[in-house]
Amino acid sequence: MQLRRVVITGLGALTPLGNSAPETWEALVKGVSGIAPITSFDASLFKTHFAGEVKGFDPESIMDRKEARKMDRYSQFSICVAGEALRDSALDLDKEDRSRIGVIWGSGMGGLQSTEEEIIDFAKGDGVPRFNPFMIPKAIPSIAAGHISIRFGLGGPSFSVSTACSSSSHAVASAFDQIRLGHADVLLTGGADADVTYTGIGGFNSLHALSTRNDSPSTASRPFSKSRDGFVLGEGAACLIMEEYEHAKARGAKIYAEMIGEGMTSDAYHMTAPDPDGKGAERVMRLALQDARLEPKDIDFINTHGTSTPLGDVTEVMAIQRVFGDHVYEMNLDSTKSMTGHLIGATGAVEALACIMALKDGIIPPTINHDPEDEDEQIDYRINFTFGKAQKRNIRYALSNTFGFGGHNACLIFKKWEE
Repeated sequence: MQLRRVVITGLGALTPLGNSAPETWEALVKGVSGIAPITSFDASLFKTHFAGEVKGFDPESIMDRKEARKMDRYSQFSICVAGEALRDSALDLDKEDRSRIGVIWGSGMGGLQSTEEEIIDFAKGDGVPRFNPFMIPKAIPSIAAGHISIRFGLGGPSFSVSTACSSSSHAVASAFDQIRLGHADVLLTGGADADVTYTGIGGFNSLHALSTRNDSPSTASRPFSKSRDGFVLGEGAACLIMEEYEHAKARGAKIYAEMIGEGMTSDAYHMTAPDPDGKGAERVMRLALQDARLEPKDIDFINTHGTSTPLGDVTEVMAIQRVFGDHVYEMNLDSTKSMTGHLIGATGAVEALACIMALKDGIIPPTINHDPEDEDEQIDYRINFTFGKAQKRNIRYALSNTFGFGGHNACLIFKKWEE
């Protein structure tokens, strides 16, 4: 069958760098760090005292207080970015067949904050189980997709993906497939997580996964540097409006970029550690290139998973070198997590947005916090990691990697939009 073309016509974001897609992109290009000491609770008893928090978000600016109380923070984030992306797309829902518009959403943890609050309240109580009747619908990872569908009356495919840190990349890949196969005309896709909580910090600390650079939070996320000591936990959300090309063309929509390929694999190796040979990461990039009908030499820019973990950064670079060979020295790589931190289930969507804007504006955000004297002998620094400051470049094709606990790997490829 003839596969349909898929374009991106709207963007929304809520991140540690800004409360909209334009604010987030501007901060990424400037190399701003969104990492700071935690303000939402007292983190002094934990090994890590900092995170990438969303700043100044007021759910009552987008919904009434009663509605907001029925939602976890991650769902509130989701509604916010979906609304922004729809406005940006100029899609008039009253003129659309809403049964052909749906939502595919990612979340790694779902309503972690709501679950935590209910359990703490129970433990502090008199032993009589008194739970909020909205506890379960606030907590489940699928509810954000439901809230978005209900709020905007969207009757098309509606489901959630939960593959840890790869969740929103898998959601975007699934939306791409649904549209090109003809099952929908428009999909709101992306993801959200709000895990900067006692449980989130404590749980990742117990895994020894987080940086403990408490004396310098803004420089704690340092991908590809020898002194990296773990990722920085963040929170946020992003939404892409993905649309079938002819549908977008017919309504005169502005188009940011085209999505042309995706890959999905499993390491099938370990619960939390990456395959030390990077075989799953290598295969997922090869599959995405094959799906996009591209050669490795066609890719100009890779937004790496780049978590700033001792194992993850090395294995990803090894996999990239095997896939791209000598062309790796002709590309730009970066890690936007050096600025946002790791947004878990939202990270793939935020990084897809960074690729889309890089294609549109011809500029690659930097990887910050690297000191030339802080080099790891396991990493080849002939590769251009875009250290320090953004670089202008005419980008034709951009690739985004996302890897999650459980060995879940996803790779997305976007093309610069040209009429």
